[in-house]
Amino acid sequence: MTKLLIVLLLALAAIFLLLGITLPIIRFDRLYVFSETPSLLQLVAGLWDEGDLALALLIGAFSIGFPVVKLTALGLEILQRQDRSSFLRRMMPHLSKWSMMDVMLVAIVIFAAKSSGMAQAVTQAGLWFYAGSALIAAFLPALMSRLKP
Repeated sequence: MTKLLIVLLLALAAIFLLLGITLPIIRFDRLYVFSETPSLLQLVAGLWDEGDLALALLIGAFSIGFPVVKLTALGLEILQRQDRSSFLRRMMPHLSKWSMMDVMLVAIVIFAAKSSGMAQAVTQAGLWFYAGSALIAAFLPALMSRLKP
């Protein structure tokens, strides 16, 4: 039963991550007339297009790449439960330490937009799916450690 729950939660985290990076994460309202609702992918692409390559790579790596790597590692660990000394098992505590860094990065972007006074920023559904994926991914290693090999 527990293994089925882990697999379902991993699938839910992956779906939430996909929704979180493709749905709008924030709505910027400027001058009460202009409004933008970019997704996380659009924000990274916009930074890249504007020539902020280092920032686009940094945000892309931590907010898109890292969560994908972590969910992939969790999935592989589920498949390799017999080997208690596997590389993935040793790496999971290190990955877990950074589990909320991606959500923190998105929150900093929202805070910067709100505090600049240039635009009003309102969170959108993508941010909540993204945060849900990060929370499930942070909870899964603890649940997996209870699963007997």
